[in-house]
Amino acid sequence: MNLPVVEVIELTKRYPPDTTAVDGVSFSIRKGEVFSLLGPNGAGKTTTVEIIEGLRTPTSGSISVLGVDIRNGFDSIRRRVGVLPQNFEPFDLLTPLEAVAYWADLLEVRAGRKDAERLLERVGLESRKKAMSKTLSGGEKRKLGIALSMVNDPELLFLDEPTTGLDPRARRDLWDLIEEVKGRGTTVVLTTHYLEEAEKLADEVAIMHKGKIIAEGAPDELVSRHGKGTSIVLVGAGPEGLSELARRGISAHERDGNVIVPVQDREELRNMFAKLSSIEVSFKEMYTKRETLEDVFLGLIGSRMDEGVLRE
Repeated sequence: MNLPVVEVIELTKRYPPDTTAVDGVSFSIRKGEVFSLLGPNGAGKTTTVEIIEGLRTPTSGSISVLGVDIRNGFDSIRRRVGVLPQNFEPFDLLTPLEAVAYWADLLEVRAGRKDAERLLERVGLESRKKAMSKTLSGGEKRKLGIALSMVNDPELLFLDEPTTGLDPRARRDLWDLIEEVKGRGTTVVLTTHYLEEAEKLADEVAIMHKGKIIAEGAPDELVSRHGKGTSIVLVGAGPEGLSELARRGISAHERDGNVIVPVQDREELRNMFAKLSSIEVSFKEMYTKRETLEDVFLGLIGSRMDEGVLRE
């Protein structure tokens, strides 16, 4: 039987006197997938991940990691798991090469100099392998943290905000690395503030808000289920353009001076382009826009904040 790598059932974490950080959360993570937890600050995602990592004790619920109940067996799987914490700080007076060797010793992993050099090369730190860690930039420190999390070639890898502090090029290099790690069969749990990152990397996404999971699925599924499909954007059309479209019976709305015209399918898209091209509306440009995971995230979180219920 292909058991989940991580299985969480009705997980709850309360802090006295009356704070509930995680409220009855359930999900499972399959072998070899990238699973991303998304949510605003205070949503409960970091607490959830730290419980799964064995760093916090749950109030109630059951959590199985690599087939082990973490309440009493996490030590038995610790060497099979890699962790990059959100607030990782390297060893200031060690070089990256020394830090990797030291971390390997702590985990009782056999890793020679060549192994350490190959690992640093994978994360883009080969040229800085002999620099004092305290001289590394913020992005380079994140890379070193990722290298240390992979010293033991883990079956399950937790990456909490792995690309924070990286420039766009370095961020995409790390995306390639995460996809390479996944390609080797490693399961990755990813928390990130970059919605584009989750949409690019994740096989499954869970969106948390106020301690609960309010939506879960593959990124494309979430966009299809909760998004508004494709829209035609009239840049700079403004209130006058919106009024003109309304006069012609075309449903639209205005955002930031642009007029947004939603369409349901390709046939309606073609017909709407024909209609709009014959209307004398002043605008700078016209283009189509497909809903993204970020649009869905903002819509779901916004509806929860404004209405207290998930808008379907």
